[in-house]
Amino acid sequence: MKKRIIKYFIFIVFVLFQQLTFATTVDILSTDTAQVKESVVKKVEAETQVMKNYFSLSKVLISIILLTLTYFFLKVVSIILSAWAEKSTKHRITIKGLIPLTRIIVWFGTFTFILVAIFRPPLASILAFAASIGVAVGFAAQDLLKNIFGGIIIIIDKPFQIGDKVEIGNHYGEVVSIGLRSTRIVTPDDSLVSVPNAEVMSQSVSNANVSEENCQVSTEVYLPLTANMERVKQRASEAAKVSKYIFLNKPIVVLFSQESFANKVMLKVKVKAYVNDIRNEFVFKSEITQLLTKEFSNYYQSEIE
Repeated sequence: MKKRIIKYFIFIVFVLFQQLTFATTVDILSTDTAQVKESVVKKVEAETQVMKNYFSLSKVLISIILLTLTYFFLKVVSIILSAWAEKSTKHRITIKGLIPLTRIIVWFGTFTFILVAIFRPPLASILAFAASIGVAVGFAAQDLLKNIFGGIIIIIDKPFQIGDKVEIGNHYGEVVSIGLRSTRIVTPDDSLVSVPNAEVMSQSVSNANVSEENCQVSTEVYLPLTANMERVKQRASEAAKVSKYIFLNKPIVVLFSQESFANKVMLKVKVKAYVNDIRNEFVFKSEITQLLTKEFSNYYQSEIE
């Protein structure tokens, strides 16, 4: 990564150098031989003076200090917002959604302040520098630019936010950060996956809770075809209602279907219910499976006896 940044910097300096020396080259070609030396000396002195005015050591040091302070300030703000969000299940996703937006606003403000208040170049220089940056980025940082634009679109369009449970490609988990380069999610096995924003924008994304604190969980249990479906439905609903993780403001649905399982045609029971916190998804699913398995095992044991 450091080598790539150095290459980008060298390329930008090269383009700027070409622009600064272009006018000198034209003048040299259009003057007599006797005036070449004087013209070159004047141009070099003028350009050196411009560079000293715009890029003095004190201005560079102040800019570095401001960038460093901005970096640590955003670190502290992110930690504070994350800690505040973890204390409130209801507002966790909303609060964490402010983190990437805050980063963009603060960084943009810092760079603008450095450019306008510290270096204070004329408008023509700003336009020339912007054109040079555009050329350099166009040739050397196409993939990075795609990821940056993807990150900005994600933050503005909000297909998901920090704290949402999403499925991106083959990865499913909770979104923990949305950066300008990549989106990071934590999978059920606690693996941290970084997905480039360009890939996020180029494929379908499934959002399980759409920025709400609750989400639907489907639990499947296989039973013999002889099972009493009315009794199964009643027991399944009761098992879901007594769970401490259930979100009762939304319905509990029990569905039946026949499927081949272990070389047998079985009755598949799917229990669809909502958890009160998206982080309880797998705990709730395990609890419902355990309760249903125990309930129907006892039921069929009593039927046999």
